Amino acid sequence: MNKSVKKFFYRFFCFLSLAIAVYLVIDLKISGTLDFKMIIVFILFLAVIIWGTIDWKMSNDIIREQEKELKMYQLYIQPMEELVKEIRAKQHEFDNHLNAILNMHLTVETYEELVGRQSEYVKAISRDGGNRYLPLLRISDKVLAGFLYSKIVSSREDIETEIEVRSKEIISRVSEHSLIEIVGVLVDNAYEACPDVGGRVRMILDSRQDHLIFQIFNQHEKISLEQIGHFFEHGFTTKSKKRDDRGLGLYCAKLLAEKAGGEITVGQEEIGGENYIQFAVVI
Repeated sequence: MNKSVKKFFYRFFCFLSLAIAVYLVIDLKISGTLDFKMIIVFILFLAVIIWGTIDWKMSNDIIREQEKELKMYQLYIQPMEELVKEIRAKQHEFDNHLNAILNMHLTVETYEELVGRQSEYVKAISRDGGNRYLPLLRISDKVLAGFLYSKIVSSREDIETEIEVRSKEIISRVSEHSLIEIVGVLVDNAYEACPDVGGRVRMILDSRQDHLIFQIFNQHEKISLEQIGHFFEHGFTTKSKKRDDRGLGLYCAKLLAEKAGGEITVGQEEIGGENYIQFAVVI
C-alpha cells in the first residue's frame, strides 16, 4: 500500500470517527441522556483524534526530511567516490613524475641543463592541476564535498577554480538538503557571472561554533552599490532573462538561510588587481 492510499484511509478514519462522535452527542442531547460524563468522554475522544493527527503529521515530516537527506547522500556520494579515484590516479602519476625527474640526469650533459629541464617539468605538471581537489577530501561533510566537486568538474573548462579549506570539521545546524540548495545557488551564480572567456572562482570553507562559513568569489567587472543592494530582491538579475527562474535563486537562498537562523552577505573585493564579487553565507 503506497503512502497516498495510507494517507487517504487515515484521513477517512479520522473524519468518520469525528462524524460518529458528533452524531452520538447530538442524539444523546435530543434524547435528554447527555450528562457531564459523556461530555468528558467526547472531549477525550476528540483530543485523541487531534493528537493522533498531529503526531502523524510530525512523523510524516520527519520521514520526508530523512528521504531528502538520503537522496542528497545518494546523489553526491558518487562524485565523492570519483574524487577519491582521481586523487589515487594523481598519486600514481606523481610516482611516475618523480621517477622521471630522478632519472632526468641520464638524458642531459650539463648541470645547468638538468636544472632547467627539471624546472620546466615541475612547472608543467603544476599547470596540469596536481591535487587541486585534495582539500575536499579533508572535510567531514562528504555530501557537500561530492556536491562541490561535481559543480567544479562540470563548470566551463576556461574557468579556474581554487578551493581553500580552513576547517576539516564542517558543522552546520541546517539540514543537508537545505545546505546544498543554498550553497548550490551561490556556486551556480558565481560560475554564471564569470566573464564569457576565462575567469576565476575561489571558494573558502570554514566552520566555527557549529556554523558553516562558506565564501565564494568570482571574477567580475565592478558594479554599483545600488545594484548590489538589489541582488536579493525577488526577480532581480544582472543576466538576460531567458528563463522564468532568473532572479529567484539568490532571493530563495536568502530566505532559506534566514529561516535556519543564518545570513548571506555580498560585497566586492580587489584581488591581484582584478575585481571580484564575494558572497558569504554563515549558517
